[in-house]
Amino acid sequence: MTAVHNAPRPPRRFDDVPGWFPVLDQMLFDWLLARQESAGMRGDLLEVGVYMGKSAIFLGSRLRDGERYTVCDLFEGDAPDDANRAESTKSYSALSRRAFEENYLSFHGELPRVLQGPSSLVPEEVEPRSCRFVHIDASHLYEHVHADIGAAHDLLLPGGVVVLDDFRSEHTPGVSVAAWEAVLNRGLRPICLSTQKLYGTWGDPGPVQEELLAMARGRGDCHLSVQEAAGHRIIRLKSKGMRAPSVPSSRHAAAPEPVAERTAGRPSTPAAPGRSLTRRIAADLLPPVLTRAIRSSRAARRSARS
Repeated sequence: MTAVHNAPRPPRRFDDVPGWFPVLDQMLFDWLLARQESAGMRGDLLEVGVYMGKSAIFLGSRLRDGERYTVCDLFEGDAPDDANRAESTKSYSALSRRAFEENYLSFHGELPRVLQGPSSLVPEEVEPRSCRFVHIDASHLYEHVHADIGAAHDLLLPGGVVVLDDFRSEHTPGVSVAAWEAVLNRGLRPICLSTQKLYGTWGDPGPVQEELLAMARGRGDCHLSVQEAAGHRIIRLKSKGMRAPSVPSSRHAAAPEPVAERTAGRPSTPAAPGRSLTRRIAADLLPPVLTRAIRSSRAARRSARS
């Protein structure tokens, strides 16, 4: 028998997109972007490092008319140095631009502007002081993260927000060093910390922190703590069964699952000559007791007609 290799199914739901984008961070992205909109702040969006597109899809749904959304990733391209090449090979060998674009287009009608290459491309391609929100989730190597933070500083509008992923993971010490160095020596002011992301600004974090505290205290699904460190107020948030905010719907959501997947693992039933596809599917899918009842009913109707 010849093996059949099926192409990956397009995502039917947002949760089907591979990646790491916890509900808490979805809430914080949504709240911060909505706050900017309410304040009349306009500007572009930027994501550095997209993996399979989970957070990119979410950000794309918050883009407004007249704004531009840019994403940057190596995808399957060459890394700029041996350390970055080794990191990409180890952690992201399955990543391709095609996979990202197919996932993104499952939820949106058009792609963002895609820069394929190292994040050092970003300062050359994105205008200074043009962005209101920058998400950095690319290389975990200190030198690259240090440069990405510097680029974010130059690209953000006054009061804009930068989000640094993996700032505290045990396997990403380079991100931790670069992130806290930026806080201590490069003027970055923390807004808050989630389980895996640091949210910051080079403006005054006070007003947004006060609103964030009021919002978090009004929720029953958000654990909150506040600490002081090196002259900075550090707000820590943690989900307590938090539900995700609204996310875009996939254009594949209403499509029926392939019959082969719905019947996987079930023994096949030999098809009688002339037997309809609908009846064959019903025989495979319905519980045996219900199938027997339907067959008995049909037999009784045939007997009555004869």
